[in-house]
Amino acid sequence: MRKQSDQRPEPSATPRLWTYEAALSAEPYLRAVVRSLREHWLHVQSARRQIERLDSRSGRPDRQTLIRRGAAVQELGQADVKLEETFEELKAIDVFCLDPAQGLALIPFGKGDELAWYVFDLFSPQSLEAWRFHGDPLEMRRPLGQNAGSELPTRSA
Repeated sequence: MRKQSDQRPEPSATPRLWTYEAALSAEPYLRAVVRSLREHWLHVQSARRQIERLDSRSGRPDRQTLIRRGAAVQELGQADVKLEETFEELKAIDVFCLDPAQGLALIPFGKGDELAWYVFDLFSPQSLEAWRFHGDPLEMRRPLGQNAGSELPTRSA
C-alpha cells in the first residue's frame, strides 16, 4: 500500500538522549507535567468506576441514573482527552511514563554504548535519584551516587 504524500513521516524509533544536566534543568517542568498526568489518570479511573457503579445497579435504570451515566461518560471522554494530551506532551520531549499513579517517568540517556534511563519519581524529594539500563527489570533502581564523578551517566547524542 502506498503512502499518501500528505502523511507525516513516521517518528524515529531512537529517542533523543538526555544529559544529566539537561534532565536536572528540566526537573521543574517534568514535575508539573508528570503531576498533571497523574491527576488526569486518576480522574479517568474515577470516571470509569462511577460508570461501573451505575451499570452494576440491579433492575432497570431510572431517568436520573441514565442522566448521571451520560454525564459520567462525557466526563470520562474529556478526562481521557486530557490524559492523552499530557502523554503526548511527554512523548514530544522523549520522556516516557512508567506508572502514572506512582508518578514515575523514564528519561533516556546513553551509558557507554547502551541505552539507559533516568528514573524520574514525582514523590521523591530529589526527583532524579536513580537510573537503570534498558535491559534491567523495571523495578531496578541504580542510585545516581553509585556513579560519582566522571562515571556519572551524561552522554548525549
